[in-house]
Amino acid sequence: VIAPQIFDRVERNVELGYSAQPDFDKGLRIAFHDLKLSDTLLDIQAAVDHVTRYGQVGVVGYCFGGLLTWLSACSLDKVAVASAYYGGGIVKEAKRYARCPVMMHFGEKDQHIPLNEVETIRAAQPDVQIFVYDADHGFNCDERGSYDETSASLALDRTLNFFGKHMSYDPD
Repeated sequence: VIAPQIFDRVERNVELGYSAQPDFDKGLRIAFHDLKLSDTLLDIQAAVDHVTRYGQVGVVGYCFGGLLTWLSACSLDKVAVASAYYGGGIVKEAKRYARCPVMMHFGEKDQHIPLNEVETIRAAQPDVQIFVYDADHGFNCDERGSYDETSASLALDRTLNFFGKHMSYDPD
């Protein structure tokens, strides 16, 4: 597993929590205003290139990371499979073509990504597996009030099975 520090292009070693509004606001500002997506994708490509020394690479991301997961699946080399969780902004990129198998997870109670946007994505991407859970945005994060253990567990099982189906593993 590798988690590139994509915020380092704006501020080195950023660490943000979920309980303080200033942390939340800063994260949104960096992700959606300060970062250049093209630079961010270069950083993710570098991480993918590094990890492919050890085998195939799957990409997983949550919220802004869900959007980056979708963009990685559409534009990066050597990504074998991708699973995007409640990716804000995917609807604006829904007409892109995925270069690998993709799965997406959304919450039906998500006020940030309404179901009509999920349906727009589904219509534009009939080959992408899209699941909607009886949950809110951030349902997979156990540090948020919107955490939903049942949905998180089901999404994880689906993601691991999906990765197992589309990736090979050679322990040598």
